[in-house]
Formats: sequence, structure tokens, C-alpha cells
Amino acid sequence: MSGNGSKRVWVCLICGYVHHGPEPPEECPVCGADRSDFEAQAETVPAAPVAATAPPKRWKCLVCGYIHEGDGPPEECPVCGADSDQFELINDGPAPVAAQGKSVRVVIVGGGIAGVSAAEAARQSSANAEITLVAGETELPYYRLNLTRYLAGEIGDEALPIHPEAWYGENRIGLLRGAEAVSVSVGDSAVVLGDGTRLSYDRLIIACGAHAFIPPVPGTALPGAGALRTVADAKRILAALRPGMACVCIGGGILGLETAGALAKRGARVTVLEGGGWLLQRQLNEAAGRVLERYVGAAGIGVQFNAKTEAITGSEGVEAVRLADGTVIPAGLVVIATGVRPNTELAAAAGITVNLGTVVNACLATSAPDIFAAGDVAEHGGTLYGLWDPARHQGAIAGMNAAGVVTEFGGIPRANTLKVLGVGLFSGGMVQAADDGVVEVAEERDGGYCRFLFQDGRMAGAIFVGDTKLAAAATKAVKTGMNFPAAPGVPPTVDTVKEWLGGAAD
Repeated sequence: MSGNGSKRVWVCLICGYVHHGPEPPEECPVCGADRSDFEAQAETVPAAPVAATAPPKRWKCLVCGYIHEGDGPPEECPVCGADSDQFELINDGPAPVAAQGKSVRVVIVGGGIAGVSAAEAARQSSANAEITLVAGETELPYYRLNLTRYLAGEIGDEALPIHPEAWYGENRIGLLRGAEAVSVSVGDSAVVLGDGTRLSYDRLIIACGAHAFIPPVPGTALPGAGALRTVADAKRILAALRPGMACVCIGGGILGLETAGALAKRGARVTVLEGGGWLLQRQLNEAAGRVLERYVGAAGIGVQFNAKTEAITGSEGVEAVRLADGTVIPAGLVVIATGVRPNTELAAAAGITVNLGTVVNACLATSAPDIFAAGDVAEHGGTLYGLWDPARHQGAIAGMNAAGVVTEFGGIPRANTLKVLGVGLFSGGMVQAADDGVVEVAEERDGGYCRFLFQDGRMAGAIFVGDTKLAAAATKAVKTGMNFPAAPGVPPTVDTVKEWLGGAAD
């Protein structure tokens, strides 16, 4: 690192915001994280001005990343249902004061969390900006994470929207619902909608998200088969569902398991088809996956591992799922949860550089002038996050940039605090031991599981199933590579590591 203090770069480990200066800021202007959550990095991009004011007092849900503003945390997270003790105070500062500068026309394509966060940040950064949010769905922009809770009957329609309709008017954000952006005219700085409307912009943010990946197997178009990605999908599934119906969820990831749990709560007989040898292989090692499997079984959900779907069969509608080994599983309803693919068509057709996603730089700018991308559609540093919390942070940073407050995104190391079927899960850093030099400390106790990985004495990975109260401390330890202060020749135990993490959290 350069010895010149003014050349130092500090990256927020929570949201990826980049700060330039001799010291980290007192708190992150994007997510409100404390200065201790910043890590020094090598200088890679020119210094940039940052927001000078702090966000209002906010509380972050450690499970899903939802931000609540108020004197205290909510009794229950409106997104994932986590209790109030799963919230942490991320700052306690005054409300931001929007800049009084030149009016700039900001058009945002996409009504998901990245698009809404971009609109929020653009308005907070500029009182005079003309902001238009183009949302493809007819519903008010909503919490996509809440769809499985909606499917389970835990919440109603009123709990889905991110903001009430009046909020958009109060914040002078033009919301176009049910509007499809069909093309971008880079030369004319305009977005063309499906009805022929042209929206001129000074800055454009592409935040059009992703779509469900449907594998190329026969029968996916049959009535009774489909994905769960939108409110319309959830309502279609509810309309088809009957108590006692045999249902199959193809895919044993987070969405597949949460969907299976929702269907089981509605009285369905559910089977999950997992292509690998255990559940959540990206987040959990096999031992942790087996512990989770027991919770899944206790919820009345069957799981078939190493299952490869060959076809969905039926005449008038779904009747069964046939696997490659010849197994036939009866089903009146099939939910396909095999991942998502970014919606890059709009950017590609406009001549914007696209790889797996729409390629962006540190300011989330694309290859086209005055056009940014954020959320599931954006590829930063070769990474597609495809997660709610990074999409929210990227949206905020893109919105600040579009409003004229130059801000950088430095990437976010992967760490997930989740709740699957009511079971707390945490996974951060290394999941599988990279080599023989990695030290593993693990224990299964009281129906739960915890495991730590150390490399060269530093925490490289952590997994919790059940009790996740040390998730925040483990996240920081993994992200910063904290050195475990073990006595020479004395191997760590789960209890000594937990005690150390608890002290670090204090």
C-alpha cells in the first residue's frame, strides 16, 4: 500500500462502498456501518467526492438485510419475519439533507429492490432531480423475499409493497407501473417503452433484475408447472393448490426449500428434488446439510438427492415428474427453483458491454455514457451476486452516482445469514477446506451445528445451523481474516472460538 495517506482506500465490508482518505469515515454514507467495518485496500481508482451527511437512525435485520428507520427495531421484520433481537443499530445520525444542485433527469428501469433503492438514494442526494421509476409489473414495487411467506399464508397482499403508493408522490418519484422498457437509444439518451412512449434522461439506471431459469426438459410449459418469481406466480400457484395435493419442487436451494415449506403449510405433500448430495451445497458443508435435512424432514417434506429431472409429464396438466434413473414421482403441481439469469437483453441491444451480466465499473457505470446498472442484472468485477442485500446496496450507490454524488462500490465478500423453514443459518467465507493446511473446528449439539475453518491462524470460514447469534461477529472475523489468539500447541475448540467471537463482538 502507498505510504501517502491521501492515497488510501477503505472498503465497507457490509455494502462495498469505497472511501478515499487517510482514515475510514466515522460511518458509511450508504449503509451506516461503523468505521470498524472498513478495511484498507490498495488504491485502484481515483479519489471521489462522497456524501457529507449521515443517514437517519436505522436498524438492520441480520437475517435478510432489511433496513428499518425508527427509534428502535420493529417487533418483527416485515421481509423475513425475524424477531427484534435479530436487528442491530447501524447508525444514529441526522437525516440526510438533499443537495440543491442542477436538476438532472434520472430514469430507472426496474421496480425491484435495486431500482427502488436507486430512487431513494437519488432523491436523498438531490432535491431537484427529476426521477422516474419504470416498473414492469402492475403491482406496487414489493419485497420479492416475501413471496414464500405470502404463499404460506403468513402475510397478506398489504404486507408486500416496499412503500405505499403515496410515498412515491410525497418524494416526487414518478412511478410507471406495468410499463415495459423495450429499448434504449444511447445516442438520443432516451428509453422507449412498449406503448411507444420515449423517456429522455440525463442519467439512466438499468436495474431490471433477473428471470427464473427454466431447464430445457419436456413438460415445463404444462399447466401446473412454473417458477415462483413474481406475485402473479404466487397467485397462480395458490389458485392451483389443493390440500393433500402432491407437489414437487425442483431445486433444493433456498428458494426451493422455502417454497416447499410454504406448500407444506398449506397442507400439500411435498417432495424436493436436489441434484447434489446434500442441501444448500453452495452455503453448507455436508455435515451442516445433513442437520438441515432433519429439520426439512420434520416439516413433512421429502427430499430426493442426486435427482436429475428428465421430464415433467401429463396430458392436460402436470401429473408426474420422471427422473433420469426412471423414478416417477406423482405431482399435481411442480415449482421450478433452479436459479435465475440476469435480464441483459435491454443492455445488449443498446450495444452496452454484456458478459454474464451487464458489465459495470467501480461506480456501477456501464460502457455507455451516463448509464449505470445495479442489482441482479449487474456484473461487477466478474461477480453476479444475485442476492437481495447486494442489490439494495448497489441500487443505492447507482442512485447516488446518477444524482451527481460520485460513489464507488468495492464488492462484498459473500456471507449469508438466512432463515430457512424457521431454522437460522449462517455461512461466511470458505465452505469447503481448500487444502490440508486448513484447520476445521466443528460440533453438532442440541440439534444445531457450528463449524469454523482457520487458515494460517486466521478465520477463513464459519457455518452455523440453529443458533446464529454470533453471525455478525463471525461475518466480520471472516471478512477481515481476524487472527485467532490460540496458545501455542493448544488447538481451538468450538467453545473457545465462540468465546473469542463473543469478545470481539463486544
